[in-house]
Amino acid sequence: MARLSLFSNVIRARPGSFGLSSVASSNTSIHFITTRKMNSLQQASRIYKAFQAQEPSFGGWQMLPGANISRAIARSGVDWICVDCEHGNIDDSQMHEAVVAIAATGVSPIVRIAANEAWMVKPLDSGAHGIVVPLIYTVDDAKRLVSSAKFPPQGQRGFGSPFTPQAFTNDTLSHYLENANASLITILQIETKSALESAQEIAAVPGVDCLLIGPFDLGNNIGRPILHKDGMHQELKDAIEKIKEAAHAEGKKVGIYCTSGEQAKEYAKKGFDVISVSADASALPAYFSQTLAAAKGQ
Repeated sequence: MARLSLFSNVIRARPGSFGLSSVASSNTSIHFITTRKMNSLQQASRIYKAFQAQEPSFGGWQMLPGANISRAIARSGVDWICVDCEHGNIDDSQMHEAVVAIAATGVSPIVRIAANEAWMVKPLDSGAHGIVVPLIYTVDDAKRLVSSAKFPPQGQRGFGSPFTPQAFTNDTLSHYLENANASLITILQIETKSALESAQEIAAVPGVDCLLIGPFDLGNNIGRPILHKDGMHQELKDAIEKIKEAAHAEGKKVGIYCTSGEQAKEYAKKGFDVISVSADASALPAYFSQTLAAAKGQ
């Protein structure tokens, strides 16, 4: 096959690159790709490898800007860190720096984008190992997201970022193009009433790898908000269980946002696959409050 002229100084076509068989294989969701030898992107992706394992994967949530914060969270031993560009205080440049800092520690950087808009999947161009997409409402929303996140022929993602290899193994850009569809993780948040009602149909969309439950927005949207004095209403608990069963029925992973290790352990025992243990913006004040109380003898 002829070499690509674009980025000719860094892209070198490999034997079989961009052939129909290699690209067509990306039309299946990542969960089903378990029998082949992993490519270098998959080998470098801790969350990808966790998705192949039959045990829960734990991660952290980064809402504060700074590569040193990224590295500090990574040193905890988590499998992945979600860089939160929806509710976090992190802009585009800070997101790029966080992704590279996290990947350099051997932890997978995933990025939560602000909305399901095609141009917002650009964190993948930073080298993110996957994206989290909030506020999915319909099956068509899920299909549109997959199209935005996948290169042709599975989708319509544009190719051209020179930054992607640095978050993996510094292979050629052609190698990234050939393998990205089958290696990057696509996580959709189920946190609206309509998405809850269509959870299994959304999970069945090719290219969707995981349903992530946002319990706070889900509770709000079904009229059962989480109030600290009352905890979770049974209807919300039932909705969470329904989403888990829907994802697993389609052979997909299911995740949930947790705010403590105790809560994360509880959901791991219930069969959830992808679980957060804490967020930096809440962990810092909680720890300082705890140590200050200890210092004061309280």
